[in-house]
Amino acid sequence: MIEGCERVESVPRLPARSADAHKGQFGRILVVAGSRGMAGAAALVGASALRSGAGLVRVASPLEVQPTVASFEPSYMTWPLPQDEAGRIDFRAGREPLRRLMSEADVLAIGPGLGQGGSIGELVNWTLSEFNGPAVVDADGLNALAAEVAALTQRLAPTVITPHPGEFARLTGWPTGEVQARRIELAVDLAQRSPAGSLVVVLKGHQTVVTEGRRFYVNTTGNPGMATGGAGDCLTGVIAALLGQGLAGFEAACLGAYVHGLAGDIARDQSGEVGLIAGDIVDALPDAFLYSAESD
Repeated sequence: MIEGCERVESVPRLPARSADAHKGQFGRILVVAGSRGMAGAAALVGASALRSGAGLVRVASPLEVQPTVASFEPSYMTWPLPQDEAGRIDFRAGREPLRRLMSEADVLAIGPGLGQGGSIGELVNWTLSEFNGPAVVDADGLNALAAEVAALTQRLAPTVITPHPGEFARLTGWPTGEVQARRIELAVDLAQRSPAGSLVVVLKGHQTVVTEGRRFYVNTTGNPGMATGGAGDCLTGVIAALLGQGLAGFEAACLGAYVHGLAGDIARDQSGEVGLIAGDIVDALPDAFLYSAESD
């Protein structure tokens, strides 16, 4: 038990939708992701957000990968952003388009497949400071902030970060082995660095840990077949969608981890662990939400 931090054993549920509901009530999600060779990361975030109930999803990615991202899924919108010579988003040229896109969004999801170097650090830092709503930060978004964790801890709006142990180690300076040995303790410690209590840490891996510093939840779903590229991108989209539907940061992260793992379990039961890929998780999300609601 972690002193001063309560263990939560159950996950919340989404409320039932009213008969006259419309898409504007379920969140407008902006995904900033992707770069040359990593269009799939952006597409998986967007598709997962849609399959998790988001009303509208727009995926902003570098110019050359935007057509590929758009070809994955017709149900989200896409937006091409200026790029540098390496196929990454060019922050300076893309700042004003991003500002307009953020003005139309309720929730931001940033990081998967952005790449490293160039102006990515400036991009992530500025976007998180400029956007005043809830945000989910993953993958290269976290790598870009490894030396500037204050960009995460000082935000007032709910900010959910979803590091794997290596990314967590870069954020905190702890060796990866130490992170794995003290998963709950170190996740709680990082979350408690937020003066506003707005930072939610989702430390991924076997028995994913979710905490906002006052409470923690250890997830019980998921399987080794989910150790595959793109699975974490799916989780980013799930949590962003739940934030867009009105769940608070900790609750969105707990339910997101649970449903994401459950979708992985459903996909495993259909295809086995060895052949499981991230797209199978996306496809299983509707059944996972259905099962989750029925088991309440």
